[in-house]
Amino acid sequence: MVGQNQRTDALEIETEAETEPETETDTSSPTLSKGEIFELLRNQRRRYVVHFLKQDGRPVELGDLAQQVAAWEYDTTPDRVTPEQRKRVYTTLQQTHLPKMDKAEILAFDSDRGVIESTERTRDISVYLEIVPGHEFAWRELYLSLGAVSCALVAALWLEIYPLTLLSELTWAGVIAVTVTVTAIVQIYHERNMRLGASEQPPELSYRSDD
Repeated sequence: MVGQNQRTDALEIETEAETEPETETDTSSPTLSKGEIFELLRNQRRRYVVHFLKQDGRPVELGDLAQQVAAWEYDTTPDRVTPEQRKRVYTTLQQTHLPKMDKAEILAFDSDRGVIESTERTRDISVYLEIVPGHEFAWRELYLSLGAVSCALVAALWLEIYPLTLLSELTWAGVIAVTVTVTAIVQIYHERNMRLGASEQPPELSYRSDD
């Protein structure tokens, strides 16, 4: 699980289906709201399931899914998951999580065969997690800090405080612009790796504490 000195600062849900207008011939189920999807995916174990399905895309047996989810939860490899760990995950997936996700059509769960498949809704949902280690700023806090520093710099230049006046106002404006641009580029790269299914491991595990 996520280390104690970390927090999931944001869970951002996007879905292409929400932007598609309904037609009279559309016989699909009603589109889930972002709030409904958020409630379903607040649970880490369900996010692990979505991450697995978005990675592979093929039908998976419940036993194999439980094995991988247990490996992520207990920070180990699938072949080192104990029978007790696997059973614990298997049972809650079978009895609780998968039926709820199947009802919402985030996935398709055949309880008789014990097979889970992705759906169109699985592919449409894009989930971004902003996980913030204890010693780091959330992105919004970082941008707020950059804004505060920029305002302080403008005030200092207006008051002609030395040694800031050694550089021209245009130079300082360029420094601010470059800093904000580089920060935005880093954020975009970071967000791509923090979406479910974007990498081999779930986003939470990329920021697991070493403690």
